[in-house]
Amino acid sequence: IDHDKVQPFAEPEPTTDSEKAAVKFKPQLLVTYGCYPYPAVQADGSVSAGLRGSGPADGECRGSSLGSQVYSRSDWYEDKWAIMYTWYLPKGRPTKYQRRHFWETAVVWIDDPALANSTILGVSLNYGWRSKEETPVAPRFLDGSSVKLNSYRGYGFPKPRLQFTQIDGEFQDLITWEQLTEEARDALSTADF
Repeated sequence: IDHDKVQPFAEPEPTTDSEKAAVKFKPQLLVTYGCYPYPAVQADGSVSAGLRGSGPADGECRGSSLGSQVYSRSDWYEDKWAIMYTWYLPKGRPTKYQRRHFWETAVVWIDDPALANSTILGVSLNYGWRSKEETPVAPRFLDGSSVKLNSYRGYGFPKPRLQFTQIDGEFQDLITWEQLTEEARDALSTADF
C-alpha cells in the first residue's frame, strides 16, 4: 500500500520486563537528511510500497500524518541484553544507487531487563556497511535513559546513516516483535524490502 497510508501500531502499555526495558531505553531520533521514519506494516499485514529512490532525499517523506513507528526485538547475547531498534524509511537515496526501502538500526546493550536500575552498557549503530559503537555512551549523547541519534547524510557514499548527537530528537511509537499481530510478523518476514 502507499507509504503514507500504512497505519502505525499505537504503543501498547509494556507488561513484560523485555517490553518495559525497550520503552525505557527507546532512543530519540533527529532527522537531518532523508526520509522521516514511517510504519512499514500495519495490523492486517499490508506493507508499505515505499517510494522510488529518485528525486530529493526527503521528497514525499517528511513524516506520515498517521504517525511514525520504531520496531524492536530483544534477547540475550554473550551475557548482555540487546535491544535492537529499527526505523523504516520509504526510500534511501545514495547519489548513484537509488533504493525504494531503507532501514536504520541501533542496538542498545544493557545489563539486565529485569533490574529496575538497569543501565546502558553501550550502543551499536549501523553505519553504512559497517557498525559504530559507543561503549560506554558519553553523557552528552544521553537524555536520561534515552540515547540521542541523528539520521544524517553519510559521506563518501551518501545515504542516510545514524550517528550520536547532542541535540534532542523525537520519539516514535514503539512496537516490539512480540506485540505485532501474526499477520504483521508474517508480512515483515516475507516482504521484499
